[in-house]
Amino acid sequence: MAEKPIWEQIGSGFVQHYYQQFDTDRVKLADLYTDASCLTWEGEGFQGKNAIMTKLSSLPFQTIQHSITAQDHHPTPDSCVMSMVMGQLKADQDQVMGFQQVFLLKNVDNKWVCTNDMFRLALHNFGA
Repeated sequence: MAEKPIWEQIGSGFVQHYYQQFDTDRVKLADLYTDASCLTWEGEGFQGKNAIMTKLSSLPFQTIQHSITAQDHHPTPDSCVMSMVMGQLKADQDQVMGFQQVFLLKNVDNKWVCTNDMFRLALHNFGA
């Protein structure tokens, strides 16, 4: 079996680390963002590590568990890695919900950080 391309190794490693941290101690996610990072969470925008961490820390659940069902990773022309993740999550006693998340990863000072992060629950209001 051929070794995965480097961008897939970087992307899948980041995804595994991100959700492990998110599920166990969200505060540790701060190391993955910079002051220039951007997050869109359910259509609401946040810029900078402090604003992103304030949002992630204020999410209204005590426990969460992510299950990744698919992930794709692409290299970009400027040596970044774009990752798209699909999966399911369970927060507290809520029902299981689908989600999608996209990350743009950049190597800054020999460390991969998330410069852009977009998250959406896979909820559909077909009655509207």
